Amino acid sequence: MYTGVTSDLIKRVYQHKNASTSGFSRRYDCKLLVYYESHEDMLGAITREKQIKAGSRKKKIALIESMNPEWHDLYAEIL
Repeated sequence: MYTGVTSDLIKRVYQHKNASTSGFSRRYDCKLLVYYESHEDMLGAITREKQIKAGSRKKKIALIESMNPEWHDLYAEIL
């Protein structure tokens, strides 16, 4: 699972899907958007990212499944 912050979610997911950037998501073939949150400002988004990253894998799975129990790719939803 990959957790990150961006000011342009559509562009960032496209980059992940096409492996156009190096790093964790490319190395581990992260291509599905299964959960996302919107925030009013970058500080709020970064604070929330840190909370999510600090949680266990079990908590991350529960968070995803609370919104997307079938783990569908949500990319089309944000286009």
